[in-house]
Amino acid sequence: MPIVDIVPTKSITYTYMRFIIYFTLFLNPFLTFGQSQKTIAGRVVDAATGETLIAAAIKVVGYELGTVTNEDGQFSIKVPASARQLSIEYTSYSTTTFEIGDNKTYALQTSESILQEVVISGTLKEATKMNSPIAIEVYTPTFFKRNPSPSLFTALENINGVRPQLNCNVCNTGDIHINGMEGPYTMVLIDGMPIVSSLSTVYGLMGIPNSLVQRIEVVKGPASTLYGSEAVGGIINVITKNPASAPKLSIDIHGSNYQDINIDVAKKWTLGKWSTIASANVFHFDKRWDINNDNFTDLTLQKRVSIFNKWHLSRANNKESSFGIRYVWENRWGGEMNYEPIYRLGDSLYAESILTNRLEMIGRYDLPTKEKLRLMYSLNTHDQNSAYGTTLYDAIQRIGFAQLVWDKNIDKHSMLLGAAYRYTYYDDNTPITADPESLSINRPSHIHLPGIFVQDEISLSKPSTLLLGLRYDYNNDHGNVWSPRANYKWSPNDFHTFRMGFGNGFRVANVFNEDHAALTGAREVVIAESLKPERSYNININHTVKWFPEFGVARFDGSVFYTYFTNRIVADYFTDADKVIYDNLDGHGISKGITLETELSTVSGFRYLLGGTLMDVFTVENGTKLEQVQTPNFTGNWSVSYQIPKYKMNIDYTGTLYSPMLLPIVPNDYRPERSPWFSQQNVQLTKTFAHNIELYGGIKNLLNFIPKDPILRPFDPFDKNIDVNNPNGYTFDPNYNYAPIQGRRFFLGLRYELN
Repeated sequence: MPIVDIVPTKSITYTYMRFIIYFTLFLNPFLTFGQSQKTIAGRVVDAATGETLIAAAIKVVGYELGTVTNEDGQFSIKVPASARQLSIEYTSYSTTTFEIGDNKTYALQTSESILQEVVISGTLKEATKMNSPIAIEVYTPTFFKRNPSPSLFTALENINGVRPQLNCNVCNTGDIHINGMEGPYTMVLIDGMPIVSSLSTVYGLMGIPNSLVQRIEVVKGPASTLYGSEAVGGIINVITKNPASAPKLSIDIHGSNYQDINIDVAKKWTLGKWSTIASANVFHFDKRWDINNDNFTDLTLQKRVSIFNKWHLSRANNKESSFGIRYVWENRWGGEMNYEPIYRLGDSLYAESILTNRLEMIGRYDLPTKEKLRLMYSLNTHDQNSAYGTTLYDAIQRIGFAQLVWDKNIDKHSMLLGAAYRYTYYDDNTPITADPESLSINRPSHIHLPGIFVQDEISLSKPSTLLLGLRYDYNNDHGNVWSPRANYKWSPNDFHTFRMGFGNGFRVANVFNEDHAALTGAREVVIAESLKPERSYNININHTVKWFPEFGVARFDGSVFYTYFTNRIVADYFTDADKVIYDNLDGHGISKGITLETELSTVSGFRYLLGGTLMDVFTVENGTKLEQVQTPNFTGNWSVSYQIPKYKMNIDYTGTLYSPMLLPIVPNDYRPERSPWFSQQNVQLTKTFAHNIELYGGIKNLLNFIPKDPILRPFDPFDKNIDVNNPNGYTFDPNYNYAPIQGRRFFLGLRYELN
């Protein structure tokens, strides 16, 4: 693994340490020098077990001084003679203040409320991130606050290997790519349940506010063994806030000079053994912008309301019982600058107008039995009325899901057995749900997907864990589907963890999810009768290194991934100019690459996160390699933060970098077939006041990058004059996109929490 090559040797370590120390001293002019000093030493341990705690953060109260414990849990630091107290922090332990003493043992108590390192997505069982045999990335609200966003969709751009992709320059629809895999291959879960999929993937992601999020878990690679269809490229699991541990009141309001405003409000109540949290998100953007002067709105105008309520019951033996409900209403449109609602579905002024109503219900209940039996259930309905120019798309989707899981430990085996059932109802006004013999007869889609799965996590030895899993599903349209998985983790010490995984996934096509652009024109949608589910075979190797220098904590993470697809579902636009034909690829697809990430946190308040993903995604048919459109070969992201405790201020600098990508051009297109290198960069300053009040503001798109000519023939959106002064036969096309058409902008926000 390349990451192994960068593990510091002793000489390199000392050189690097000196560099970082000098660098952080330069950044922090508030360190105390010239005073009478004394040296103190000590040891930090777990209060219950006496186990030493490595890399616990030691801070001198009242001074900008600190260090971390070494491999033996010990530390030594020079402090001013007037220093009296130490503050000690460690993940999953309560931060505690101690009186200074030399050669003293400082004991920390565990804190059940700190859950940042607990994950469930990889195995459906709670485990610490480092002990999980599946490589899982965990992101808390603190991560997303460095670059605030009104929705989860845009916030995910800060995660290495994860890319929100806009697919239409008019309506601003999008999906989420993981390691180059397109949106239909990414499953988005809420509290472990698949309620954001198919139709709702396109618009539903925009309606998930950050205020709901307790943490987000990302698994890159197939997870069909646990989650079924659509979990081929990876999963994004949104864990909503627990009412029992949520703040009593939280408010977050921010807006920009584009005249958009986002409001998040959440309130918690406790009623006996019940605790509940109610939150509301409002996003309002009603200003028409046309920076590139093509007479089309650069961004869709949006009015969105999301209401969320979750209840939690405190039960004996830590049994879980929770229930939540969320409603989303959104009205969005993009189009010609002088468009008004009276022109909807007419051919006078072009616009794409989408009205969405969505209701979600989720619940978890641990059965009152000696055995660990958990019932998970969800229900959602998504009603969408859309107008793409003169084309009406009216659709409704309902998904019901239930899953019973038995968690059983036998000696060195941690077993998981489950039975799941998923029902999907889908209906629209297109030929997709029409009778093949008579288009006037409507035949809604009813998909029944019962399944069973088994998983065994075997502790082979203290450093080694083997995970084996198998799932069987029966699809009433496609028959029997098997999905195996195997994962192995080896941790020779506290500093290195190696993981290797193999997985097999499957995916059943949903045409709207495949390419909604097929429904925006006059083409007829044709689905091959013999359409088969896609199959994927993936191998992933991961190496994580943790390093504990005196000045902080460092982490290096590297992965190599390779996925092979059979029966890949593709859209054929060329066989018949009047049709879009969906069929299985007569060949195979491949997604391969490497991803690297490094993170450093210092006790002086400096922190950086730097990541990059190099990949190659393509299909092969009849010996011809075809590159996947709108997929850069390289993506990079970074986050640099500096904390100034004396002034209670944070500075955050975040950014992304994308290499050129193939774009969907038309014959004889005058526009380049590839995008340029481009970067989106942001800077933010946060000031904390008394009573947990935060004021933050900054600049987004610092370099003012704006794509050129994203819409072809915007002056003739209904193709009424294609024979006039048009030698190349161009037609209206809004699909040449790779970045938002949104220039440099300034934002300002206010946060408040009552704990």
